Amino acid sequence: MQWRRLRVALAGLLAALMVPMQPAHAHEVRPAYLQIDEVGPGRYQLLWRTPMLAGMRLPVVLRLPDEIHNVVAPVAQELSDSLVERQVIDVGAQGLAGKRIEFVGLQATVTDVLVRVQMLDGTHSTTLVRPSQPWVDIATSLGPLAVAGAYLSHGIEHILFGFDHLLFVLGLILIVRNTRMLLWTVTGFTLAHSITLSLATLGVIHVPGPPVEACIALSILLLASEILRRQRGEPSLTASWPWAVAFTFGLLHGLGFASALIDIGLPQGDVPIALLAFNIGVEVGQLAFFAAVLGVMQLARQFRIPDIVERRLRTVTAYGVGVVAAFWFVERLTAFWA
Repeated sequence: MQWRRLRVALAGLLAALMVPMQPAHAHEVRPAYLQIDEVGPGRYQLLWRTPMLAGMRLPVVLRLPDEIHNVVAPVAQELSDSLVERQVIDVGAQGLAGKRIEFVGLQATVTDVLVRVQMLDGTHSTTLVRPSQPWVDIATSLGPLAVAGAYLSHGIEHILFGFDHLLFVLGLILIVRNTRMLLWTVTGFTLAHSITLSLATLGVIHVPGPPVEACIALSILLLASEILRRQRGEPSLTASWPWAVAFTFGLLHGLGFASALIDIGLPQGDVPIALLAFNIGVEVGQLAFFAAVLGVMQLARQFRIPDIVERRLRTVTAYGVGVVAAFWFVERLTAFWA
């Protein structure tokens, strides 16, 4: 009975590891984005960006109120990862306040829409629209708490759907056996990616996204090889200095987080709040994953699995992480040179 449970657990582990191997980039679920800027009395400029995956546009259509008409017809521009449409609308003297904008088809996806509204008087709002409620009621300003809530939520979703970052954290958990050292290691990783996330988002440093994504995949592959070295009893830099390795690679992963935040943009006037909230959201999601993995490992100990079986499970997991990381590295390197 015990071996049967082990076989089932192993099969589930392998299936879970293979999920991220679908052709995708680091952050599979990027939000759609709607920016509304008031350019004159009753006139607004709209920028509507929908993500593309494998050449297919997200099946979401922007629906404006019937009384709104175009001043400048929509102009579309296809980018490598999204389709951008720009237009100018006239809503009359009453303005957009109180109007409802719908996102038809959003309820059939797992993607959110980030909506930013900027008025001529300087008031602004930022709202995160979810598939369960695919519309937004425009207000003149939602205040800093609403901005913080929107970016906190997006930070959590970004890390939980960022499989490459989660696999790196999983690798750290597998290679560091001491709980105290593991906490120091995760803290180093958190501190490092917080630094580069802030610097890159604020424009202090700029590194092209494609090389960063490829290097992130390579960092996971190197970490998987370090796990296997430790399993064989060979010297391992990560096992000896896990916090230093986590800090170094954390700087790289922070650039990956920044690319997602730059994609959705920061609300003018609320940059510190949005940046802090997004970073906190990333940490909340990371801690949730950390706690879930440790909880599963603690539960597995209740079955009193023999040491040899536990070592084999660690080895299989390390190979699974390495295979996924190698696949990502080749895919992203190929896409970069293409």
